[in-house]
Amino acid sequence: MSSTHQPALTDAPKEPAADRANVAPGEIAVGVVVGRTSEYFDFFVYGIASVLVFPSVFFPFADRLEGTLYAFVVFSFAFIARPFGTALFMTIQRRWDRSVKLTSSLFLLGTATAGIAFLPGYETLGGFSILLLALFRILQGIALGGSWDGLPSLLALNAPRERRSWYAMLGQLGAPIGFLVASALFLFLFSSLDSSDFLGWGWRYPFFVAFAINVVALFARLRLVVTHEYTEALEEGELDPLGTREMLRKQGYNIFIGSFAALASYALFHMVTIFPLSWINLGDTQAIGDVLAVQIAGAVLGMAGTVFSGWIADRIGKRTTVATLAVLIGVFSLFTPMLMDGSALQQDLFILIGFALLGVSYGQASGTVTANFERRFRYTGAALTSDFAWLFGAAFAPLVALGLSAKFGLAYVSVYLLSGVICTLLALRINRHLETGEP
Repeated sequence: MSSTHQPALTDAPKEPAADRANVAPGEIAVGVVVGRTSEYFDFFVYGIASVLVFPSVFFPFADRLEGTLYAFVVFSFAFIARPFGTALFMTIQRRWDRSVKLTSSLFLLGTATAGIAFLPGYETLGGFSILLLALFRILQGIALGGSWDGLPSLLALNAPRERRSWYAMLGQLGAPIGFLVASALFLFLFSSLDSSDFLGWGWRYPFFVAFAINVVALFARLRLVVTHEYTEALEEGELDPLGTREMLRKQGYNIFIGSFAALASYALFHMVTIFPLSWINLGDTQAIGDVLAVQIAGAVLGMAGTVFSGWIADRIGKRTTVATLAVLIGVFSLFTPMLMDGSALQQDLFILIGFALLGVSYGQASGTVTANFERRFRYTGAALTSDFAWLFGAAFAPLVALGLSAKFGLAYVSVYLLSGVICTLLALRINRHLETGEP
C-alpha cells in the first residue's frame, strides 16, 4: 500500500544553490527511490492478498464476490487513516525531530505488517480476526502518513531546472518496482504450493519480506535525514512541519486542487493492478499464475513509461504531460468493457496498455500544482496533498470498480476512469486560472 507520499516537485523558480547546503540530487534520489519502493511493496502485498487470500482466510462465510468486496472495504481503511497519521506524526516531528518521526512511523508500519503475517484466520478467531485485520490495516495507514521524510521536497529544491521532471519521476519508480517484486513473490508462492499450503501459511511470507524491506528502507533514509548536511538543507529550504489545521485553513484550496489534479492517474492505478486480478479471478477466465506473469511484464512497461515521462515532461512541461495522458486514459477507458470482457489475449492487452499509460502518467503525477504553495507550506502541503489524492482517487477504486462491474457491467469501469479524467482536466484548468488569471 500504498504511497506512499508523493514528491512535491514544482515548476517554481529554483533558488540559487549558494543559499542552501550543497546537496547532490542524485544522492537524495537514491533515498527517495528506496523509501517509495518499500512503501509500494507493502501496498501491493496487501492489495494482491485482498484478492487471492483474504476472501478465503477472513471471509469464508461469504461467496467469492462478497468476500473480495469485504476485503476491499478493509483495504480502504489505510487511506482513510492516512491523513490522521500525517497530522499525528507532524506533531511528533515538531516536538522532537525528523528522525524520531521517521523511526517511529516505520516501526509502526513494520509492526502492523508483521501482525497481519501472524494473524489467525476466521476459522480460528471468528469475527475477531476481521477486527484485528482492520486494526492492522488502519495502523498501516497511520504509519504511512508518518513516513514523509522531506527528501522529495528537498530533491525538488536541488534538482536542475531543466531536469526537474526527470528527478520527479525517480520517486514514482517505486510504484512499478514495488508491484513487480510483490507480484513476482506471490507468483512464486502461488505456483510452488498447493492451495491448502498457500492459504495456510504461504501467503504470510510476503508480509515478512515487507517487514524486512521496511527495516532496510529505514536505515537508508535515516542515513540521509539525520546528517548535518541534510538537516541544514531541509531547514534552509523551510521544509519543516506545520500544523495541519493551519495548513487546511490557509492552503486548503491548493490541497484540494492538487488532490484532484492527478486523479486520472490514481484512478488508473488500481484499474491495471488490483482490479483485473480480482475480475479474472472471479470469472475464472485465466489461470492466476498467467495473470500475475502478464502483470509483471506490465510493471516493466510501467517502469519504462515512468522513465520516459521524465524525458518528455522536461521538453513539453509537466502539466501538459499530465493533461495529455489524462485524455489518453479517457480514450483507453472506452475500450475497457471490450477488452476485459473478451478473450485472455484481450484482457492481457488491457493490462499491458494500461501499465504503459500508467507509467507515463503516474511518473509526473506528483507535485503537479504544488508550485502554488509558499515555501514554508511545501513540506506539510505536499504530504496532505498526497494523502487526499490517494483517498479520493485510489482508496475505493477496487471496491467501486468490482462492485459496479459485477452488478451493472464493465461499462461502469469506463465511467469511473472518465470521472477521474474530468476531475484532472478541471483541476489543471482551475490551477492555470489561479496562476495566470486567464479565463
